[in-house]
Amino acid sequence: MSNTHHFDVVGSFLRPANLKNAKAELEAGKITELQYKAIKQNAIRELVEKQKKAGLHYITDGEYNRKFWHLDFFWGFDGIAHQKDGGGVQFAGEVADLEATYLVGKIRVRPHPFVEDFKFVKSLESDGHEAKQTIPAPAQLFQQLIVPQNIETTRKFYATNDELIEDIAYAYRGVIRQLYDAGCRTIQFDDCTWGAIVGDAAAQRYKSLGLSLDVVKNQLLHVNNLAIEGKPADLQINTHICRGNYHSTYFTSGPYDSVADYVFARENVNTLYLEYDDERSGGFEPLSKVSADKVVVLGLITSKSPKLEDKVTVIARIKEATKYIPLERLKLSPQCGFASCDVGNKLTEEEQWAKIALIKEIADEVWG
Repeated sequence: MSNTHHFDVVGSFLRPANLKNAKAELEAGKITELQYKAIKQNAIRELVEKQKKAGLHYITDGEYNRKFWHLDFFWGFDGIAHQKDGGGVQFAGEVADLEATYLVGKIRVRPHPFVEDFKFVKSLESDGHEAKQTIPAPAQLFQQLIVPQNIETTRKFYATNDELIEDIAYAYRGVIRQLYDAGCRTIQFDDCTWGAIVGDAAAQRYKSLGLSLDVVKNQLLHVNNLAIEGKPADLQINTHICRGNYHSTYFTSGPYDSVADYVFARENVNTLYLEYDDERSGGFEPLSKVSADKVVVLGLITSKSPKLEDKVTVIARIKEATKYIPLERLKLSPQCGFASCDVGNKLTEEEQWAKIALIKEIADEVWG
């Protein structure tokens, strides 16, 4: 994120009603894939115009091209299958309706469907606006494949986590190269693994797999850095760290203290987008571990609720963060996207844009 732009969004936007309706019609067989694509591309054009009007530097497709922020990307690799099995992941007070995603072979890269989607957004770039691509972090795929319900299947193809990490990193390098060749110069990893491992349940979850948390943290760091290794010098890779965002609920709570020595200090990314919208995130002290070459985007505005934050309070919190990171290396954003999955968070499109307007207003006041 260039230093002249001090505010951003994480990437996903609420799906407009006409797009949701079109998707339902497609699933019911009332319209063709081609008709749906035309409606979707039109919705993305309109969204990009709104992003430009809101003063955002980065433009995205709002993740309109996928159902889930992470799973659809994984399905673009060979060796990965999925099915709707009625299961899901327990969030605070709600079960996230996700699709089972698992291995059916070795992970291999092929022409990734996200690349064509990116080319469309790239074609909508104009002066002062750059298309960025959001994808789940390599660590997210690694975690997906070693969770208790998947580990048995994963072991049929990978005897060790080290072999799995090698193939994930290699496949990601392939997609990173495809995106780069399509003109992409900013990629954002979305990563819930660090947010999940700070939670109370993480020790139990990994203990059942015979792994200590320190071993897992090293593996998460290793798979992300291995995927980034050898990237083109002019390609920015940023990361967004999250504790879960589904229909305005969260997955886990806990401060960054226990992961700061790994991801803040040693992950080879340019920018950290950090969730800091409520007390679940802890204090700013772990920011002292952020390496001097990184920019930090403070997610002080929540995307989970329509209530507008108090400007004075947000500005005071930015000032507090400057004890650890100089102001010129800080930026402002929501803590997460507005619709990590199709279902979206519990606010209206108008309320979503009001949040973004507030972020810009604060950024203008703080950074000028």
